[in-house]
Amino acid sequence: MRVLVTGAGGMVGRAVCEYCGASGDLVFSYDHQSLDVGDTERVMQTLKNDKPDAVINCAAWTDVDGCELDQERAFVANARGPENLAHATREINAGLVTISTDYVFKGDKEGFYTQRDQPNPESVYGASKLEGERRAQSAHARTIVVRTGFVFGVGGTNFLSTIIERAKRGEKLKAIGDAYGTPSYAPDLAQRLRELAQLDIPGIFHVVNAGEGASFEEFARAALDLGGYASTNVESVEMDSLHRPAPRPRNSRLKCLLSEAVGLAPLPFWKDSLRSFVALDSRSEVAAKN
Repeated sequence: MRVLVTGAGGMVGRAVCEYCGASGDLVFSYDHQSLDVGDTERVMQTLKNDKPDAVINCAAWTDVDGCELDQERAFVANARGPENLAHATREINAGLVTISTDYVFKGDKEGFYTQRDQPNPESVYGASKLEGERRAQSAHARTIVVRTGFVFGVGGTNFLSTIIERAKRGEKLKAIGDAYGTPSYAPDLAQRLRELAQLDIPGIFHVVNAGEGASFEEFARAALDLGGYASTNVESVEMDSLHRPAPRPRNSRLKCLLSEAVGLAPLPFWKDSLRSFVALDSRSEVAAKN
């Protein structure tokens, strides 16, 4: 399969390129510098030149507070970008898989959000991603939207990905104890993105690791325990006490109603994938020292 990956410089984009390459695909990888998905003409020309069978869009502006303060930039990256890719993939008769977010939901529901739930984002980031979903689906029938959240992996810069590194540096750790999501390991997500690209069944899929989900605090304590830092002090804080510019959903746990129906097995339990992440992170540190 000829696969074009946007946002290839990010954590998920790198995982997708690695997995697709290992699967024997011809991979065209573009980071933001080499392909700005908000540039309509550049996107069309690039896809016409490369002629991929599928595009996996990992490009986004994921700075939630940054989006709140710069709405125009957020909608260019997160709404116009997927729309541009949808028009271009339709033009060359290719499939499109584009990543969206659990932040399209308000977060006041008990339990899991499924495809039956009505999106109602409270932040500019969530609104821009939802608009990207809708524009892409409107522009190209062969669009697959993948909602995910609480993503972690090697090379990530978010709290979930850096908790062990912070513990190693002896930093004072704070973790939110009253906000919940379903952790998603980047390599597991990458595998599912490619599987969906192969299946080529349009629709909205919720892709997260198996399990009941966790708070940021629960995730942090599990990671520290697996990494041998169980004695590290973690201060539990409430989400509202942080006074961040953008509102976040208090509960954004996801469950998919479609994956099993199309023959896709559940992703590994999130703690098992967390164990793999911690082990890989440790091996990377040893390799770097040697």
